[in-house]
Amino acid sequence: MKKVTAGRDALGEFAPKFAQLNDDILFGEVWSRESELSARDRSLVTVTALMAQGLCDSSFEHHLKTAKENGITKTEIAEILTHAAFYAGWPKAWAAFRMAKSVWNEPCGESEKQKHESSMIFPIGEPNDGFSKYFIGQSYLAPLSKEQVGIFNVTFEPACRNNWHIHKAENGGGQILVCVAGKGYYQEWGKKVQALLPGDVVNIAPGVKHWHGATKDGWFSHLAIEVPGENTSTEWLEQVTDEEYFKLK
Repeated sequence: MKKVTAGRDALGEFAPKFAQLNDDILFGEVWSRESELSARDRSLVTVTALMAQGLCDSSFEHHLKTAKENGITKTEIAEILTHAAFYAGWPKAWAAFRMAKSVWNEPCGESEKQKHESSMIFPIGEPNDGFSKYFIGQSYLAPLSKEQVGIFNVTFEPACRNNWHIHKAENGGGQILVCVAGKGYYQEWGKKVQALLPGDVVNIAPGVKHWHGATKDGWFSHLAIEVPGENTSTEWLEQVTDEEYFKLK
């Protein structure tokens, strides 16, 4: 199960003990005890308990989304809430249904994004709109460090890739890629494409023309680490065409 930090993120300074119990005990231990109850069963119990209390806040929405990720179908959640309505109250069921309907009607692409994010410890971040003209497809950017050394988690949707480009510097410079989730590609000009998997590291020297991105049928994320240098810049060049890209295996 993905490590939970919601308590520390929201209440780490104000109520550190509560945050620790929430993240490490409730989600870190109780939810992970699948030998006693499966994650799917725990979602069923939790959703029913929260509905019975009339809670329809962000916490309830989170647990509905978790229930969906844990395999509870639209038909099943409708039957669960209908059954619980006779014991918890009809108005509470109406409120729960309004939120459940929005969760189970989310497009499939969003759940694939959530599944990819849950496979790594870093966030996907926000749409990488500032660099969109240098990418084919949708990418996302999550700055992890802007001090000392720039470190960014870059995520590519299926078939997304950046243009050919060169990292320039008068001294030092270049880039290091650390692959963290999914499967992707890296290619230097005049060389064969290289498949990338989690744990792979690519050292890109300054002055080397290259591109990187996802495979055509899966998401991909890597850390982009900026190597310090003097007067560093990136020269963006031509696109990796569909003809070139879709020939890759």
